[in-house]
Amino acid sequence: MLPFYSPLVTVVIPSMNQGRFLEKALDSIFSQNIPVEVFVIDGGSTDETLSIINRWEDRISGWRSYPDLGQSSAINEGVAWGRAPYVCWINSDDWMLPGSLEVLIRALDANPTSPAVYGQVLSYHQNSGKENYVWVEKFSKNRLSIRCIISQPGTLIRRSAWEAVNGLDASLFMAMDYDLWWRLFITIGPLKYIDKLVAVNREHSETKTKNFRLKHYVEAMKIVKKYNGYLPIKWWLLQPYSIWFKSLKNICYKFFRME
Repeated sequence: MLPFYSPLVTVVIPSMNQGRFLEKALDSIFSQNIPVEVFVIDGGSTDETLSIINRWEDRISGWRSYPDLGQSSAINEGVAWGRAPYVCWINSDDWMLPGSLEVLIRALDANPTSPAVYGQVLSYHQNSGKENYVWVEKFSKNRLSIRCIISQPGTLIRRSAWEAVNGLDASLFMAMDYDLWWRLFITIGPLKYIDKLVAVNREHSETKTKNFRLKHYVEAMKIVKKYNGYLPIKWWLLQPYSIWFKSLKNICYKFFRME
């Protein structure tokens, strides 16, 4: 059912077999104190996802569930369905903190030349219950060339900026958000950082980042070289060994669980 008000934010939730997390994501969005339009773009889940969607269908502005071309394409599809002046996406296993969208909108309104605004994000570890801050810092091209300093769940983008860069690159599997930050910066200008906690990123054994660390790293390197012109030496030193170690550790963990 479409809302009878004018939404301020288009929120897209890409999802695939994460029904156990989806309800918290939806509740965190609809608990915001501003009008939103929410689109759930599901890749054909076979778990409880559809029953969750059906429970929220009277509040969701649109949804579909069938195999697609991947997460980036799904997010682009959801944003295109919307009409609000601000857009964002939140993965079905993450959630927004109370009042976060209002905080981000105010920051964008106060910085009219910025294509997007981003805040602090907590990382919640599903197995242990531990929390720590995701690495987020004030925007600079130099720092962006060294690592992704923006956490996607804590970001709000102007629709005009999104459309100016044609949204996400649908050919990317892992670092599509990192690529988007670069293109927004190069095309329009620096993204605005605010020192406010706005969202939570859930860490668990099925996340793409955990299972495809090497692919993520290689994709990120290509993005930096493409937009920065060269790869800072950091990409060839300490961090690659850390990535290899974490990947091997995850493979061993899965192997011994199967024994």
